[in-house]
Amino acid sequence: MARAVRLIRDGAVDRGGVETLAAELGYSTRQLGRLIHAELGAGPLALARTERVRTARTLIEVTSMPMSDIAFAAGFSSIRQFNDTFREMYSISPRQLRSPGTDQPVADELNLRLAYRPPSDFSHLLEYFAVRAVPGIETVADGAYTRSLRLPHGPAVITVRQGAGDFVDCRLRLADTRDLGSAVARTRRTFDLDADPRRWQRLCDPQAWPASSTTGPESVRQGTATLSNWPCAPYSGSRFRWPRRVLTWGDS
Repeated sequence: MARAVRLIRDGAVDRGGVETLAAELGYSTRQLGRLIHAELGAGPLALARTERVRTARTLIEVTSMPMSDIAFAAGFSSIRQFNDTFREMYSISPRQLRSPGTDQPVADELNLRLAYRPPSDFSHLLEYFAVRAVPGIETVADGAYTRSLRLPHGPAVITVRQGAGDFVDCRLRLADTRDLGSAVARTRRTFDLDADPRRWQRLCDPQAWPASSTTGPESVRQGTATLSNWPCAPYSGSRFRWPRRVLTWGDS
């Protein structure tokens, strides 16, 4: 189900429908719908609609794009569907979400704040990416991580740095605003912004593992595990590039 949600967030349903999503996962459409509804309480179409609304809300709040452009960029098939969905989910019209003073007229470069659950060792992540950066694709400089992405509707470039509070600042340069949802989803996945660090802290507690355990990481058994040395590799934004990191650097 985790992969199904990732694909939905990446826009798979908007691009090819539930049939394409089911084929990618190796299920029939009906079987996939039952499984997702049993796990999440909503079907693939409802989840895709939620992602469209989230993308539209981001564009409304950080740009001054016309509402009609936002509707189609977010994946809605009509202005009426766009307005009705917002009223159903937020009980207000899309225009009421726009704050006065929003003055970014074009969306080929967007500046967003992405939340995470603390604690987060962002400097350690930058060190990780700096050592393993793929030349021509990724760079780490001046406290920021920059990389190119190949998205469904064109290329994109993301730049991520530590922001104020429990946020990272993310600058997106998109060839097509329809890729906003995919770009945000891959950025969050790259930095694991949806993780629960407190859960990992509990796993890092050597008392949580039997003294005779041979399944826990060495750092856990020795009582030296921390959030920064837990042996997990951040994602790369690409299912092909992450295995390359594993093979090249021995990460696991």
